Amino acid sequence: MKIAVEGCCHGELDKIYESISYLENKEGVKVDLLLCCGDFQAVRNEGDMKCMAVPPKYRQMQTFYKYYSGEKKAPVLTIFIGGNHEASNYLQELHYGGWVAPNIFYMGYAGVVRFRGVRIGGLSGIFKSHDYKKGHFEFPPYNQDTLRSVYHIRNVDVFKLKQIKMPLDVFMTHDWPRGIYNYGNTNQLLHKKKFLRQEVESGILGSPAAAELLEHLQPSYWFSAHLHVKFAAVMQHQAKNNASPKVTKFLSLDKCLPHRDFLQIVEVLDRPGSSQNLEYDPEWLAILKATDSLQKPSCNFWNPPQDNGLHTRWDFSASQEAMMEVVSDLSGDLCIPENFSLTVPAYDPNRPQPNAHPNFCTNPQTTELCATLGLTDKYALAGQGAQNYRATEEEEDEDNQSTGSTDEPSEYPTDTSVLSSSYNPDEITIEDEWEEEEEGVGCAEEKGTDAVVPEGQVGGQDSDRDSSPSRETASRLVLPPPRAPPETEAPRRSSLSLLLPPPSSSLSTSESLSQGSSEEEGGLTLARVPKRTSGETQGLPIHSGGTPQIKRRNQSIYTAVEDEESEG
Repeated sequence: MKIAVEGCCHGELDKIYESISYLENKEGVKVDLLLCCGDFQAVRNEGDMKCMAVPPKYRQMQTFYKYYSGEKKAPVLTIFIGGNHEASNYLQELHYGGWVAPNIFYMGYAGVVRFRGVRIGGLSGIFKSHDYKKGHFEFPPYNQDTLRSVYHIRNVDVFKLKQIKMPLDVFMTHDWPRGIYNYGNTNQLLHKKKFLRQEVESGILGSPAAAELLEHLQPSYWFSAHLHVKFAAVMQHQAKNNASPKVTKFLSLDKCLPHRDFLQIVEVLDRPGSSQNLEYDPEWLAILKATDSLQKPSCNFWNPPQDNGLHTRWDFSASQEAMMEVVSDLSGDLCIPENFSLTVPAYDPNRPQPNAHPNFCTNPQTTELCATLGLTDKYALAGQGAQNYRATEEEEDEDNQSTGSTDEPSEYPTDTSVLSSSYNPDEITIEDEWEEEEEGVGCAEEKGTDAVVPEGQVGGQDSDRDSSPSRETASRLVLPPPRAPPETEAPRRSSLSLLLPPPSSSLSTSESLSQGSSEEEGGLTLARVPKRTSGETQGLPIHSGGTPQIKRRNQSIYTAVEDEESEG
């Protein structure tokens, strides 16, 4: 099965699907599945944009609304996780996962599904220590704090994922597992993203929660994004229970922009005879049922149960009986029903409503799943809590003879640097990322380089990370030591049969040829995403070889990016 992996989507669905179509025609392959690693931006209308933590210049409708409204349909089954730039009010409706549009499936806060027998897991959001132990209490309209905290991952979701015992084939996170950079070409990473050096050298780059899951789940593939750089690594885990050590191939990709490595095709073995439809995973649903009452949608800290004599139960892994009960609840049919429905009006370009307020409502898909399995709709509970809280505030205002009105929708901030009361100065906002590119990363990305889509190696993550010293000291997960220091990386990597090929822009001609032969031996395919020529920026119909041109729907953004890269 051929899986197209994409880094940060940023709402550019048309361009991503066009790139996949180009690859299919050029290479004579058929992509079976698209995985997007966050910042998907499922924006349905102008109100949703106000629930996205981005500066105003990046609040653009993009193209998702066309797929939501039915104007277009995704040509390939698409599965995605959430990142740190999302229409959070929509994704919260589907916190257990669900269809955001026909043929486009969101994994929820955390989830596992199956496609053609391949088990795919994911964790949405990014790690921030100050919100990690809280419940999912956020509910729109968001204030300055909750607009950002809503996409921070929570320990309850990590705890649920750590109950998984059966092997996973693929896992997705938006930010990287901490320490994974030790298992790839670290020097090349630091050459492209110089500002990461201090965190890499101090061992704090990435998510400690994701590192915990990497050590526990040990999937065959781990895909990420978030740092907007192409990077790959191969990690051999320590053997467990006298079994052979497992190997995880890590791949992170860039954002969808011209001349960026944002898309890659990976071949994963499927299970013959498996369903051709997207399916629920019985083990995961059994875990959801078992853990349903563990945490409420509260901002109070929560600690997972442990075997320390204080809890009657700490193991919530799924038994065979529990999984059979789930199958029975679903009447023996594991296929995820195609029950998408519009919950709010879609954007109408002929009738723009720039002053529209955010919509928030429960989703019929979540309601149906909760009724079928006996789960609690935590989003609905959070809404009830928010209403009670606002009612209490109103009463207090009346008692204090306040002239203010709490009925008015809150004002949404437009600068991500002030979205959290405990702002991390090391955090990369969108503006910071572009400033960093202007200062010189653009030149490291090799001007004129195509977005390369070789089958094995790549990388890209973005960074919204917590670097609190106390947190790092208390919860840093120590990964197995890399098999060789960065200086001896090249020989170590060449000896690995599971090596993912490095970005073509970093290889000399001879190295590219050598790598290409090893790809053929490993059954890997090398392809290229359509290259946007510089002539497009000027609006000139310049054609380069046989490469098709793709019309840019965000001309101002792309022009700004290329100007910055040329300055670098």
